[in-house]
Amino acid sequence: MESEVIAADILLPPVLTFKRIQMSDKYPKGHARGRHWKHLKQILQAENYQNYPTYEPNYVNIESPPSMYPSKKFCDITGFEAPYIDPRTSLRYASVDVFKRIRSLPNEYIQRWLSLRNAAIVLK
Repeated sequence: MESEVIAADILLPPVLTFKRIQMSDKYPKGHARGRHWKHLKQILQAENYQNYPTYEPNYVNIESPPSMYPSKKFCDITGFEAPYIDPRTSLRYASVDVFKRIRSLPNEYIQRWLSLRNAAIVLK
């Protein structure tokens, strides 16, 4: 039986339609794979926005109204969203651990944290 299979002249096509195409066949050496993403600067240069009329909105001259939502308050120490404010120092904090840390800070450090937020408050 095996000798009949070996002796038979079976011709297989080089690519079987039901098999997945190999990556080496799809992308030969020197060819790029997948998508190439452009940076915003490349998109702006390709679009030639300087040739558009000034009244037509585009990425360069678009204006939006101020947000209807209130601005979020963030913790001065950790950067997380801060629902609390220390009444003594006016620093915002997110948790009890941060509050303990704020209370242990000297006044000069507190002034530095407030100056980072542009809050000109002089502590007594």
